[in-house]
Amino acid sequence: MNPTDLPADVVQAATTEDLLSAVRAIAQGPLAQRAQAIDEGAYPEDLLKQLAAVGAMGAHIDRPGQPGNYMATIAAMAEAGKVCGATAFMMWCQSVCALYMDASSNPALKGERLSAHLSGTGIGGTGLSNPMKSFAQIESFLLKATPTEGGYLVNGTLPWVSNLAGNHYFGAIASVVGEAGKEVMFILKCDAPGVTLKGCPKFSGMEGTGTYAVQCKDLFIGSDDIVADPARPYIRNIRAAFVMLQCGIAAGIVQGAIDSMWAVEDQLGHVNQFLDDRPDQLQAELDDLLARVTELAKTPNDSSNEFFIDVLNARIDGGELCMRAANSALMHQGARGYLMQSDVQRRVREAQFVAIVTPAIKHLRKEVAALCAEDMPT
Repeated sequence: MNPTDLPADVVQAATTEDLLSAVRAIAQGPLAQRAQAIDEGAYPEDLLKQLAAVGAMGAHIDRPGQPGNYMATIAAMAEAGKVCGATAFMMWCQSVCALYMDASSNPALKGERLSAHLSGTGIGGTGLSNPMKSFAQIESFLLKATPTEGGYLVNGTLPWVSNLAGNHYFGAIASVVGEAGKEVMFILKCDAPGVTLKGCPKFSGMEGTGTYAVQCKDLFIGSDDIVADPARPYIRNIRAAFVMLQCGIAAGIVQGAIDSMWAVEDQLGHVNQFLDDRPDQLQAELDDLLARVTELAKTPNDSSNEFFIDVLNARIDGGELCMRAANSALMHQGARGYLMQSDVQRRVREAQFVAIVTPAIKHLRKEVAALCAEDMPT
């Protein structure tokens, strides 16, 4: 199915309710049928385009007469994540790439180019795992940009970049050679001369996320593809939104786990009542987390340390709740949840991914500690 084949009442949904209804139809229909295949390696580009067509990865972007709504994008991500965590993750990749383009001061990234991305005509990802770790002094920058006439020549390899295919693109950051402490952010096109996509080692799950190692050899980056130069002030402005959007992945996986617990309550409730982390308890915790995220989503552009700490703590709580909920769902379902083809077994691996994907829980805690120390009076 192409986006233009979708029913007229779900294309570019006008309200959050319409959006979630349209996403739910895709999630409960074709996505549910293919969730296992996606986990095993089938990249669902057609489904991502359908989700983009109804506005699922662009609701947070301001449009004429329609201000951006971060919570709508987070809720749409969660709706898909209840069925397939890998798809929710790819929706985050597409959503955050839209953020990069929209927040840039470069007019070449706006207009038709941004519109094509929001509609799903263009598909993008995010290559900021290494840069975010580098800004946190966890590792060094893997891409180097050498100034040249009209732009930069980029060399290096990023080991894990998701939501990619031969004609896709993603946001990337390289340290500038000869200018200590300066980085440049840009849109890297996978089909540009000098770019090679290489397959990654087999993961324990989430295989269908279009994840590759990206090798750059004398890749020319011109002015039309520059997101921010220098990059650091720009990153400070978008960092909260970048992390906040990930809460949609966690929320979807947690809700899917809770739903799977209720699914066996009639048969196994008499013994499951003795387990910790019962579905009603987890639901209350998820509802509380989503209430916090809803408040944070009202001011996504707040660049203060205090606000960012609140966002980081919400993301930490989401990751930890993910693992607790997925593990509890396995305990509630018992042997049937331990089958390799079980949605419950898949969710355990999806939850583990949420805990380790950049920024991982340990990275998040490091950032909170550093920011708290920074704000302490001397």
